[in-house]
Amino acid sequence: MKPEHIRIAILSSILAIAGAAGLAARPASAPVPLKPVGKITPRPSLAGAAPRLGIGFEKLDRDVFDPEKAYDKVAAIGVKWVRLQSGWQRTEKQKGRYDFAWLDSIVDNLIRRGLTPWLCLCYGNELYTPDAKKYFGAVGVPPIKTQEERDAWANYVAATVRHFKGRIALYEIWNEPNGRNCWKHGVNPAEYGAFALATARAIRAADPAAKIAAGVLTNPDIAFISAALDTGLGDYIDAVSYHFYTTGELPMPHRYKAFAAVIHSYNPGIKVFQGESGSQSRPDGRGALRYLAWSPLRQAKINLRHLVTDLSLDMPFTSCFTSVDMIEALDGIVGKKSSYLDYGYFGVLGADFDADGRSTGDYTPKPAYYALQNLCAVFAADVTTGDIPVHFKPADDGPAGAEPKIGAGTLQSLGLKKANGARAFIYWNSTDLLTTDYDGTMTFAYARLPRPFRLADLLTGIVYEIPDAKIEKFTRSDAGQLKGLPLRDYPLLLSFGDFVSFSPGQQ
Repeated sequence: MKPEHIRIAILSSILAIAGAAGLAARPASAPVPLKPVGKITPRPSLAGAAPRLGIGFEKLDRDVFDPEKAYDKVAAIGVKWVRLQSGWQRTEKQKGRYDFAWLDSIVDNLIRRGLTPWLCLCYGNELYTPDAKKYFGAVGVPPIKTQEERDAWANYVAATVRHFKGRIALYEIWNEPNGRNCWKHGVNPAEYGAFALATARAIRAADPAAKIAAGVLTNPDIAFISAALDTGLGDYIDAVSYHFYTTGELPMPHRYKAFAAVIHSYNPGIKVFQGESGSQSRPDGRGALRYLAWSPLRQAKINLRHLVTDLSLDMPFTSCFTSVDMIEALDGIVGKKSSYLDYGYFGVLGADFDADGRSTGDYTPKPAYYALQNLCAVFAADVTTGDIPVHFKPADDGPAGAEPKIGAGTLQSLGLKKANGARAFIYWNSTDLLTTDYDGTMTFAYARLPRPFRLADLLTGIVYEIPDAKIEKFTRSDAGQLKGLPLRDYPLLLSFGDFVSFSPGQQ
């Protein structure tokens, strides 16, 4: 059976089971004591994009999917940021002549839909670097060996930045230079630092107001970024980005804080953000996290966990990889098609593939699409993170061990504040998604929070009213506890006051 047929069979089975239960990818054990009152109202980007959430629109430099079929569906999610790759080889096919028409169309289509594109400047060009002729899309061949290469790259960068001035304000320098696929002749942080420094100068000369991000690392690598910043790069950039693919989110805050600490020792004004994070939706995909027990539901859960963890940190935004299922296309050899037909299933939109590996079909939303859409609806521009008076509390009744042990390290949470005075508490149990499906309960203590009390399922979008029977109010104080609420292995949201917009009656 072909890979695309396997994908269709798996997805059809999941949707059929979910549809039969009337749950649309909802967990098998629904919180029956809670009354469903509606569903989270999606907020498309034109109606107010989530300012700290983005998604990938990568690899169009290699023309691996049809953006026309993805624009409206991506804009309906509600993200603000969309990551593009510039494609030097696709743009400069004759020396000194730049054809930006293909990229103009993408940038303008995104902007018209309320999205904010940002551009990763990459990869090589066979006009100047002979080795670039070997690799599909000239991936991983930096123009650094001769003066002609370096000058041609600087000219291309300056032309790109001047061309998109007023439309693109943030530029990344290269992609994953600490990985062998993207720096093929041998990873060298000092070499990358010098290259990035020269590129940053070219960007700044073309548009003094542009923001510049370097690093773009495959993980928060403190040794690599330190050596790169030793070149003086830290004086010319505004941000450092990184990519971090993990099967769980528990290591992420520790790694981020150490990474940011190194960067801030060079320049405390540099921002640090996540440029790619996510997982696959099936076990046979190539690329990061490959050959693990992924499913569409597990992809949706881990994406939510990763993004909420990122939002709990002091980063300007975080981006989910990626919009559409596509070939990975990082290690393809020209003339050997099988080398780049390495299908990845990271998209929140599922796709089929033609004989050349290009993504085809209708680009169908997966559970991860709706989960991200729900998260964007919650994280409006007037929402900030911060402590609120809610915490996990051991249950006073029920059998011993009915609720997870507090302090065991797997209970995760994030407090949210809205400008209208409403508050929210996102929480989940960070169990191993690849081996278990967790479905439990938890009791919460609260104080001085506005009514009504509701619970929103960020996976399904269903909003529940918390009945009085679940609320135990303490005497002579505006405090109490919420007893036996559902606890899942993905984020749920307790809201207090008018926090989440929802459509009554929908489920």
